[in-house]
Amino acid sequence: MRVPRDDQAPPLSRWLMELPRLAFIWSSPIRPVLIEDTPRQLSGSSPPVLVFPGIMSSDYATSLLRRTLRQAGFATYASRLGVVTGVTREIFADAERRLDDVYQRHGRKVALVGISLGGLFARVLAQRHPDKVELVLTLGTPFSGDRRANNAWRLYEAINDHSVDTPPLDDDPSVKPKAKTIAIWSPYDGIVAPACSRGSEEQRDLAIEVPERHFEFSASRRSIRRVLDILLDHTNPISD
Repeated sequence: MRVPRDDQAPPLSRWLMELPRLAFIWSSPIRPVLIEDTPRQLSGSSPPVLVFPGIMSSDYATSLLRRTLRQAGFATYASRLGVVTGVTREIFADAERRLDDVYQRHGRKVALVGISLGGLFARVLAQRHPDKVELVLTLGTPFSGDRRANNAWRLYEAINDHSVDTPPLDDDPSVKPKAKTIAIWSPYDGIVAPACSRGSEEQRDLAIEVPERHFEFSASRRSIRRVLDILLDHTNPISD
């Protein structure tokens, strides 16, 4: 059996395996945070966390993630972008204002967490505003390689007035921001080619392989626990 290349869009069989995982996203607002979800607590004052959802979803999809991080001691914020349909000048301007709001409120750099398309917002925000961003954590984000090496580009073009090859922003999301940049990727991703969400060494500081489906990123308890551990390990707390 031919093994699909990891720099090409995942095969249909892998995409179909994603569908049952949509339940993790749909149920995110009503699932409780369990004590075992936050076994590690902050030892000092860590940076605030701003979370960006993926395409065709909104802050409801990151609800359990944000509540878990908040219970662990992080000041955690929703994007307030509504349903994200694409990367447009208007939506990105709203994201910039949201970043500035969180930055001004805390007076220190912010950790950005972006799921899939939301990770493109996070990377470009960090490129444009290095003075406001401490860490960029992307989960299944297609920031590298062929912009059509995924199973979402047709949907993107159907609901936007531009192609994935000619976005309205000139920024190149493959360029590594100055902030520490960590890419979570999975060989089982049914939406994004693994190589595109992993990137190359010069495009990120660290790539972490996980055994998860795309729709589990930031929505399954296992993935949320991993995000929490990464934030605890790679942010800089200020001792009380």
